[in-house]
Amino acid sequence: MSGGYKMWTKRPLQILLIAAALLLTSGCSNNPFRTAGIGGPVQMPPAAVMAPAAENDQRSNALDRNNQELESLLARSRQESKLLEDEVLVLREQLSSTSNQLSISRPVTGSALPGSPGTITSPVQSEAGTPAVFASASTMQAAASQLAMPGMQSRMDGSVVRIEIPSDKLFESGSATLMPGAAAILTTIASEVDRLFPDHFVGIEGHTDTEPLSGPTWTSPHQLSSARAATVFEFLTARTSVGHGQLFLVAHGANHPIVSNATAAGRARNRRIELVVYPERSAPN
Repeated sequence: MSGGYKMWTKRPLQILLIAAALLLTSGCSNNPFRTAGIGGPVQMPPAAVMAPAAENDQRSNALDRNNQELESLLARSRQESKLLEDEVLVLREQLSSTSNQLSISRPVTGSALPGSPGTITSPVQSEAGTPAVFASASTMQAAASQLAMPGMQSRMDGSVVRIEIPSDKLFESGSATLMPGAAAILTTIASEVDRLFPDHFVGIEGHTDTEPLSGPTWTSPHQLSSARAATVFEFLTARTSVGHGQLFLVAHGANHPIVSNATAAGRARNRRIELVVYPERSAPN
């Protein structure tokens, strides 16, 4: 009895000690008497609150990017519009200049030549004393449409036909000496002019861009354009069937651009020699 009693009295004591140990080792978050420490976890806003704020930031950034792209497109459109306005202004000036030249060079218009539709006569006398003969605009247009000159541009300008020859294909920069490949270009063009416009007057017009001249050779764009036109004149009269009596020279310098000089491509096109075929015919060679 005494041994059993001792065992029974020790067992409740062990149970109490085990229970106390479990209470001490359990988490303190469930202890209602524990005061929260200073280093406790920071409370974050719920995800439902954070999500709309993040979406608003993304939308704001997207709107900023769209605004920047629109501003860039607007600036580019304004620049292109300015270039087009410049080209229209140049074309208007060219048209006005051409009209003035025509009114000065042909103050008296001719009457229709009886029995010869498509031509008109002029009171201007040729060296032989016979009236000069003019081809009609429709005749000039029909002939111009048959020009076969790869890489060259031609266009009607009132009653004349203008053939553009880029100076960069004929001359080195700042030079009036023909490059090796220029002879073939000029020979082809001269053959076409002689085939389609035999004995017509042809003006050789020199044009430059607005870039400053480099080197001491030329004092003005007119000097350079005049020298280049003279070089073409010498070649045509010496190496082709086009005669002296058909040709005359004009040096425009940078006064008559075709397009705006604001771009490198525009300046390249404005540097040119133009062969201008007139409806009047010279005396046969």
